[in-house]
Parts: sequence; structure tokens; C-alpha cells
Amino acid sequence: MSVAETIKAKLTAELSPISLDVNDESAKHAGHVGARPEGETHFHVEIISQAFRGLSRVERQRLVYKVLSEELSGPVHALSIKATPPAE
Repeated sequence: MSVAETIKAKLTAELSPISLDVNDESAKHAGHVGARPEGETHFHVEIISQAFRGLSRVERQRLVYKVLSEELSGPVHALSIKATPPAE
């Protein structure tokens, strides 16, 4: 399973998102620290989930980091996150 697929699977299992988009942006960071030639090091995640209701932006990001802690301590060098609750 690719890193992107793992990220999608874990976020889906833990946060039951209404919407989830995981983009591998590694090509934009080629030659930067932490980048590997095979990619899958830099990601952007946009996620909408009820799990974020009532949480601050920082708390939402921390929740995503917690779910992806294994990936962030291994293959993922950088992760940008847009995590929001559904609009009311």
C-alpha cells in the first residue's frame, strides 16, 4: 500500500470524513531536505469531519497528527492540513 493510501485509510477509519483529499506534493519539493527520489514524502490533506466540531484549528491539526503519528515519524517529511467540520 502506498503512503497516500495508508494516510487515506487511517484518516477514514479514525475520523469518518465527509470529504477527504490526499495530495502527494513531493514533486514540488524535489531536492529539498527530507525529499526522496521515489516521492511520497510531502503531502497536503484536506478533510471535513464531524470529529472536528467544537475544536480549534490547532486541536484539529493535532488530531490528524495523532492519527498519522507513525507516518510522520517515518516516510512523511512534511504534511500540510486543512481540517474543518462540516458547514452548518
